[in-house]
Amino acid sequence: MAILMKEFDFQAAAELFPARGRQIVSYKRFDTAALAIQYAIEELDPALLQHAVLQVDDERYDVGAIQDFYASAAYPFERHFSAKSSGK
Repeated sequence: MAILMKEFDFQAAAELFPARGRQIVSYKRFDTAALAIQYAIEELDPALLQHAVLQVDDERYDVGAIQDFYASAAYPFERHFSAKSSGK
């Protein structure tokens, strides 16, 4: 499913559900989706990112969408790739 970046609101509140397989292992709320995406890509353990779910309003996004949002021209922050985020 293609996601239109211009329709995605990076400023909307978001929730991130890191998971190991099908098991949610934690939950974190962010003031903006951009902050949730930044945390997911730059800080989250890659094993937890692989099955993570980002929820913004009533929409849910998987790891592929999270990575696409981070790489998009519309992403509002400077990207800081780390050893953890290089395992795409």
